[in-house]
Amino acid sequence: MTSKQTGFRVAVGGALVMLMTMGGAVNSADAQDRKGQVTQLPIPRFVSMKAVEGNVRRGPSLSHRIDWVYKRKDLPLQITNEFGHWRQVRDHDGAGGWVHYSLLSGARTALIEADQVNVLSRPDPNANVVAIVEKGVVARLSECAPDWCRIRIDGYKGWVRKAALWGVAPEETWQ
Repeated sequence: MTSKQTGFRVAVGGALVMLMTMGGAVNSADAQDRKGQVTQLPIPRFVSMKAVEGNVRRGPSLSHRIDWVYKRKDLPLQITNEFGHWRQVRDHDGAGGWVHYSLLSGARTALIEADQVNVLSRPDPNANVVAIVEKGVVARLSECAPDWCRIRIDGYKGWVRKAALWGVAPEETWQ
């Protein structure tokens, strides 16, 4: 995406589609080992869309132009900066801008990035397959080990390789 392109991101049949218009987009480089000025939480960090729809603005206020509209609840986003009640975010495509914090949730989700991913009964490549999920599906994360994450999708629970997900950092672990 060039700095002149903007648009609306909408969910269609479980996938994101970008409708393009002309304008400007704000993208920021990820910083390492920083804390947010407002929350003192790590920057960058992953969150998810709490709202069904959320405007993504050019700057951190209601007076700034809307560059994107996310229309996918639970979509994972990465916070790259903070200013007052606003969070600068980017999505899996690297597009983003400023979102009001009330539209975001700390609930962790991830986007399946591989074409088809086996959800396994345990974090072992030889484990039983619980489900097969396709690229673009959003899953809830419940824990992550060094190479595997436990996910939930539509009543199915199991483990997938972390490398198949966008929404969790490679070095991130938690229970």
